[in-house]
Amino acid sequence: MSFTAQAAAPPIVEAIGVSKRYGPTIALHEAQLRVVAGESHALVGRNGAGKSTLVGILTGLRAPDTGMVRFAGEPAPPIADREGWRQRVACVYQHSTIIPDLTVAENLFINRQPEKRGFISWPTLKREARALLDRWNVAVSEDMRAGDLRIEARQLVEIARALSYGARFIILDEPTAQLDGEEIKRLFVRIRELQAAGVTFLFISHHLQEVYEICQTVTVLRDARHIVTAPVADLPKDRLIEAMTGEQVHFGFADAAGRSPVRDAPVALEVKGISGEDFEDVSFTVRKGETIGISGATSSGRVGVAEAVAGLARFGKGEIRIEGRRLPSGNVPAALALGVGCVPKSRHDQGLVLPLSVADNGTMTKAGRMGPLGFIAPRRRAETTNRMIRELGVVTQGPEQPVSGLSGGNQQKVVMGRALATDPSVLVLLDPTAGVDVKSKEALLAVVERMRREGKAILVVSGEIEDLRTCDRVLVMRHGRVVAEKKAGWSDNELVAAIEGI
Repeated sequence: MSFTAQAAAPPIVEAIGVSKRYGPTIALHEAQLRVVAGESHALVGRNGAGKSTLVGILTGLRAPDTGMVRFAGEPAPPIADREGWRQRVACVYQHSTIIPDLTVAENLFINRQPEKRGFISWPTLKREARALLDRWNVAVSEDMRAGDLRIEARQLVEIARALSYGARFIILDEPTAQLDGEEIKRLFVRIRELQAAGVTFLFISHHLQEVYEICQTVTVLRDARHIVTAPVADLPKDRLIEAMTGEQVHFGFADAAGRSPVRDAPVALEVKGISGEDFEDVSFTVRKGETIGISGATSSGRVGVAEAVAGLARFGKGEIRIEGRRLPSGNVPAALALGVGCVPKSRHDQGLVLPLSVADNGTMTKAGRMGPLGFIAPRRRAETTNRMIRELGVVTQGPEQPVSGLSGGNQQKVVMGRALATDPSVLVLLDPTAGVDVKSKEALLAVVERMRREGKAILVVSGEIEDLRTCDRVLVMRHGRVVAEKKAGWSDNELVAAIEGI
């Protein structure tokens, strides 16, 4: 269907002149969105652009101050009518709402289980769950423990649950953030099949390439305002990024392709034949002033290797040396003492204590060095935090603001600042730009490049192409082993083919 024909069709959802303010903060200003039935419509923008606020309004979790939302031409239900909202829209969030210790069937019909004489009818529950899964072609067992499902299968179960209420408009919030290449392909196949069956998607992602793969239309928000809505085919990537940022963004400064190889600098990190839970016999070295990447599928073992170097995970044999000194297995304090700084994979689960301030989070790794007898000197704490805010460009109300109030990109900058606070000689970065907007990605990669020039040894473990371009060479892992090494200057197709085993 052409974009003109789509635009003439009645929208399944429409937000008109929607505004929302929290005290002095403008979260949305006269935003608009029009999603046509049967399409996948991308909603993109930098962290803090207003996407989450708009999703909250579209799902009835908050009311707009001004403006209105319509579903199929009819006004949205009152906020209190939760059943009415469930029949029209559902959101599958990046962090699953599936209860892992319940079965698939119990999750599908939670709080609305079929009853017989006042008791749950388990045969009916299982029968109805199987019928629902079959209707939407979700190939999992209704008796399976939900926590044992793959992430993509959990997402499909959440989609099936939403469809069972009658909703045909599904919001997917960063659905691929925790998936590897093959899992993403399978999810996209299912999305296209569901589209063909009459389901409409609003697709939110920081991975712009995915917008071009799966979506027909894109809406851009910037600074709480609607910037543009256009067919994806009519908006080249550079123009899309420019619409998101208000300026052109260029990652060439972090590309290692034209960089001279590091050969004579001292070895800062030496990994010799280490094996762990999901990796075996992994060896490599990183010299001072060198950036080495490790990539591969989620199940390749790359995360396990990185966490072993950072002291976050144990390794059973082999050894790791930091500037010649041996690192004990699974010992974070020892890793810090030897000079390892780490940006962990999940900033929410491993990187931040969300209720604490920017200052508390940013100085956590060096609290013991900031005053005598365990007491933290306020002046030294303030100096460290203000330097981090200034050098990393953290947008915050001040050092005492709870880190939970920052955008995702600024939270990641605080995690980076915490890793750098101890002035480490070795930096381990796991997915350092995951879930951040293009401008924050540019800022974070600039920090990585600056650290390399200052002589730090950097290990970047990521599935992001942009992250890996910073690397002098990239090690590719598959099934727990290093299977290839690509020197800077590789093409996207070449690296992806190595990762996928093609």
